[in-house]
Amino acid sequence: MKTLKDIKPGESAVVLRLHGQGPVKRRIMDMGITRDTEIFVRKAAPLGDPIEVNVRGYELSLRKADIDIIEVR
Repeated sequence: MKTLKDIKPGESAVVLRLHGQGPVKRRIMDMGITRDTEIFVRKAAPLGDPIEVNVRGYELSLRKADIDIIEVR
């Protein structure tokens, strides 16, 4: 399984599914990250947390805990 954590800055990926449950999954979906959404990873902090991504035309910062549940292709 490939997650958003495996995508390097400057690369894009498409969301396959979200793992996780409850409020965490709902919050991710509310940010616009749903199945078949393209995500472009802009940059990552020096220690890899957080990362900055472009989703649906806006910039978003995500924590490591959040990117671990986003399965991509």
